[in-house]
Amino acid sequence: MLQDHIILVTGAGSGLGLGVAKYFQAQGATVIISDVSSDKIKQLKTEFPNDSLILQCDVTQISDLEQCRDAIIEKYGRLDALIGAQGVFDGNIPLKQMTSTRLDALFNEIFNVNVKGYLLSAHVFHDLLEQSKGSIVLTTSTAAYAADGGGAVYTASKGAIRSLVNQLAFEFAPNIRVNAVAPAAIGNSELKGPKSLNLDNQKQSDIPKDAFLGLFQSISLLQQLPDANDYGALYAFLASKQNIVMTGQTIVADQGLLNRTLLTQS
Repeated sequence: MLQDHIILVTGAGSGLGLGVAKYFQAQGATVIISDVSSDKIKQLKTEFPNDSLILQCDVTQISDLEQCRDAIIEKYGRLDALIGAQGVFDGNIPLKQMTSTRLDALFNEIFNVNVKGYLLSAHVFHDLLEQSKGSIVLTTSTAAYAADGGGAVYTASKGAIRSLVNQLAFEFAPNIRVNAVAPAAIGNSELKGPKSLNLDNQKQSDIPKDAFLGLFQSISLLQQLPDANDYGALYAFLASKQNIVMTGQTIVADQGLLNRTLLTQS
């Protein structure tokens, strides 16, 4: 599906982004990988071919994104798709349990990565994608559609991404298609908590597997817990030149979760 596509995946150092990047590579794409973590960049260089373009990039910094764009132009001369996969979770901590100072810091951190990072990336790579009549695929969440998929700040950030997709599709039409995927559960998720709550050393994958699987199966219609690469086909279609029918849309990949009125057991 992605033969002769040159695709950038941001936040591809682990978890969903890494799974999507590997799926894209298997589908014939030339994949450019970026992540903010220097340790993850070192590891990625051992997992991908020697000629792969693997870039350390903080998507909240314009200068980093511009350097990434320049490296892509120098090596490939074009870009066919931008996939946004970076994100920070908020630990699902209720608003009333936070101090005002921590809430302020949490909001800035979550929105900086989860929203501003996507907005800046779309701005910096717009011209390249305009030339190739390419696509942008962002990552939101079922938390944008129903309560208790995260705390108030994370949920608000994912709702903002959902709305951003609609606006960018409108502004970038007709040459750039802008869509999103809203995953629910991801097995072995590497989504980290925020530094502002001292949770940056904790990941969703730290939850005991049996407990996570039990909760997932109790509220989902489909019982097989998907891994990151299981979402790859959705991102691949939206990113590909074969997609001539969708823009401004979010695919809700929820394993049937939202087919119910009850999300959390009492």
